[in-house]
Amino acid sequence: MAQTPVEPPVHPQTPQEIAKTCRKVGDVASRDGRPQFLKIAPESAARLAEIGLDRAGIFALMAETSIPETVGCWAMPVGNFDSQLISVGMSQWNFGTGSLQPVLKAWRAQFRSGRAYRKAVRELAPVYGKLLFSRDCLKVPVGDKCRAGVLAAHGSDGWLNPVIFAELTAIFESDEMLQVQADHYVELLEAVRIDLLRVFAGQPITRRKVRWAVDTKVQQGFFPLDEDLARVRGKLAAMPESERWDRLRAIFNWYRSLSLTIDQDGVKRDFDWNYQQWNCMIDKGMIDPEAYEMLHLTFIRSRTAVGNSGRWQALTFSRRAKIILGIGSVSGRRDGNCTG
Repeated sequence: MAQTPVEPPVHPQTPQEIAKTCRKVGDVASRDGRPQFLKIAPESAARLAEIGLDRAGIFALMAETSIPETVGCWAMPVGNFDSQLISVGMSQWNFGTGSLQPVLKAWRAQFRSGRAYRKAVRELAPVYGKLLFSRDCLKVPVGDKCRAGVLAAHGSDGWLNPVIFAELTAIFESDEMLQVQADHYVELLEAVRIDLLRVFAGQPITRRKVRWAVDTKVQQGFFPLDEDLARVRGKLAAMPESERWDRLRAIFNWYRSLSLTIDQDGVKRDFDWNYQQWNCMIDKGMIDPEAYEMLHLTFIRSRTAVGNSGRWQALTFSRRAKIILGIGSVSGRRDGNCTG
C-alpha cells in the first residue's frame, strides 16, 4: 500500500491521459468476456457484511481508493519520486515499504507450473520481468542489484522509462493480477473491519467511517492507539461548549499554516479553497458530532505522517477531511461547495 499520495513529476503523458485507455478498477469482466470473474471468499464476504459491505460495496470502495492513487486504473506504475523505488497497482503497492513484494509473489504463485509462469513473464515483461521477479527484488528491503536495476530503468525526468512502464502495466492489468489485487484489498478491508470495531467501539459503523478507515489504512497503515483515543476523547468530553468551534478552527489553521511551509507537497491547488470551505461549514452549522470527532482523530494521525520526513502531512489531512465532510479538494478535484 502507498506510503505517500501519488503526485509524480510532470510527464509527457499525464495520468489523466493514461486513464483514458487504462483498465479501470471495478467489478470488471475478464479478458475473455466472463462477467464478475473476480472471486471473494465467502467467509470474507460474510465478515465484511458485518460492516455493511456487500460485493458492490467492496468494489465501489476499491474504485474509490484507486482514484487518488492511480486515477482509477489497475496499474499506473510510477518511479522513485517519493523514495519508494516503484509504486504500482490500485493501492500503489511499492518496494520502499515492502508492500509490493507480496503482491508480486502472489501473482507468481497463481500459475500451476513454472513453465506457465515463465511463459507469462516472457509475454508480459520480456525485458524487465527477470529483474522484477528476481530474488533481489522480492526481498524486503530489496537488494542492491534490484535497486540499481530499477533506478537504471528511470529516465532523466525521474519517470520510469516507457518499456518498464508498459511491462508493469501489462502485468498489473492481467486477469491474474486483478485477482491478486482484489485479494489483497479484501484482506485490507478485513483488517479495517477489526480496526473500526476497536476505534469506534460501541458506535454505529457508518459508511463515512468505513471510507475514512480505508483511506487511513491505505495511506498510513494504522490508527491511533487506544491510549491516544482515550486521551483525545476525554479532552473533547471535558471541553466547554464555548470552545468547541474555536478548537476545530485551530485544526483548520494548522492545516493551512502547514500547507504554506516550504516542504509540504500535493496541496498547493487545494489548501486555500479547503480552508475557506471548511470554515464556512462551521459558520453554517454543517458539521455533525460524528464528523467533529473524526476530524480530531484525523488530526492526531495526520500530524504523525512520517513519509519523506512529514512532507505529506497536510495532504494526508485533506484527504481524510474531504471524506468526513463531503466537501473538499484533493489533487485539484473539488467536490461539494459551502460558499456557493
